[in-house]
Amino acid sequence: MRIFVTGATGYIGGRLVPRLLDAGHEVVCGVRDRRKLDARPWSNHPNLVVVKSDANDRVQLGENMRKCDAAYYLIHSMLAVGPKYREHDRTLAENFARAASDARVKRLIYLGGLGETGSGLSEHLKSRREVEVALKSTDVPVTVLRAAMIIGSGSASFEILRYLVARLPVMITPRWVSTECQPIAVRNVIHYLTECLNVPETVGQTLDVGGPDVLTYRALMQSMAQSLGLQKRIVIPVPVLTPRLSSLWIHLVTPINRRIARPLAEGLRNRVVCRNENAKRLMPQNLLSVKDAIDAALGKQASDQMETSWSDAGVMPGDPSWAGGKIYIDRRSIDIAATPRDVFRVLCQLGGENGYFSSPFLWRLRGLIDRLMGGPGLRRGRRSSDTIAYGDALDFWRVTGIEENRWLQLSAEMRLPGIAKLEFEIRGAANRSNNVTLVQTAKFSPRGILGRLYWLSVIPFHNIVFAGMLQGICDRTVETRTHGSPKNLHASKKLATVAPHTSPSPRP
Repeated sequence: MRIFVTGATGYIGGRLVPRLLDAGHEVVCGVRDRRKLDARPWSNHPNLVVVKSDANDRVQLGENMRKCDAAYYLIHSMLAVGPKYREHDRTLAENFARAASDARVKRLIYLGGLGETGSGLSEHLKSRREVEVALKSTDVPVTVLRAAMIIGSGSASFEILRYLVARLPVMITPRWVSTECQPIAVRNVIHYLTECLNVPETVGQTLDVGGPDVLTYRALMQSMAQSLGLQKRIVIPVPVLTPRLSSLWIHLVTPINRRIARPLAEGLRNRVVCRNENAKRLMPQNLLSVKDAIDAALGKQASDQMETSWSDAGVMPGDPSWAGGKIYIDRRSIDIAATPRDVFRVLCQLGGENGYFSSPFLWRLRGLIDRLMGGPGLRRGRRSSDTIAYGDALDFWRVTGIEENRWLQLSAEMRLPGIAKLEFEIRGAANRSNNVTLVQTAKFSPRGILGRLYWLSVIPFHNIVFAGMLQGICDRTVETRTHGSPKNLHASKKLATVAPHTSPSPRP
């Protein structure tokens, strides 16, 4: 079949596309920027077509979906839009449905949220239901798969669960810990999404999908503790914790932003259990138990084999309309006795558990301040420990430019009174005794007087953080080149000096 997929750069879409390709389908991925797919191992597959697609443009969508047998709708704007996501999602779904009808697509497939029907649904589950209605508003039949918590390495709900259990031996929680849920492993979700193409009986159906276990969130936490090798967690439910307070606590303890955490926390009050087993009957498979699903997800993370992460999705940061006047620059350089490839490999290790090669306390402090201000902080980590791609999240940075063995650009997603970027350029060294020069440039576009005061206040720390990071990259590169793997960086010999240059510069 010829299949159109939205959300291919997201958590589910990034895992669905290679399975569809493996099954022999021709897959058309509609994306805002194809560079986000360039580093995926399947990006050069002969049956893959990548097209620029704007979910707001009905005409463009219709052209992209022409001659497609089926289309997957995996768009969720909660991360990109924020509190007004519900109206935005409904509008996008209506537009998509009309475009699919214009293109004469034979069927639509949508992954929604499991939950009881009625007036007591959370804002998030109401939004998922509204998207279903919008997708069904034309003559194109829709297959809806409704899932509760998806357990998989890198999923938002899984990361919330993992961090809460790992960091809090005693938890004071809302009463929702006694709510029943039916989690499902991500590999089982992907199987249902792909297999429904082969089962005509699923056309036009709404199917509840879940794993074999129905349990409370309290029991789910204890299962996670067991898999992590931790003692049983003490869970104390109280009636006074609101979804807002819960989301703020999740924001502080886990990598998940409060903007995402609040609708998820609100949804935990709803019982999310399958009402029938039609999906299991029509598309039989080996459903992983909760424990097996958790163990599989933890194993993927431990072996650095995480395919996608919740942080992959979302819009790319860019210059806002008010960014003008001046851009402040802190530029430093260092000569390194190594090849461009050696240096680039180390640059690709920045962030996450690897850290920033210097001043770990100051980086942790900056991450904590950002979390307290509502930003992502350092807990978002990174998808892989040694490879990065355009669009990847690295703690509170986002990869917004990358050219192998030559250039890397990171844009800050921390809470700032302006726009910050950090760039690394690998050049041929002027000093013939060395192989390359690494140029590190921090750029800041201030917003008003507060932005300018912020830049002035952090300049003293640049001489510690940025100079130390540049030297640390040099040391790590030389150590890796010499020994094959980095050892004690602090004990390594200083092989070069850092040449700082800090100045305000007019915007190019």
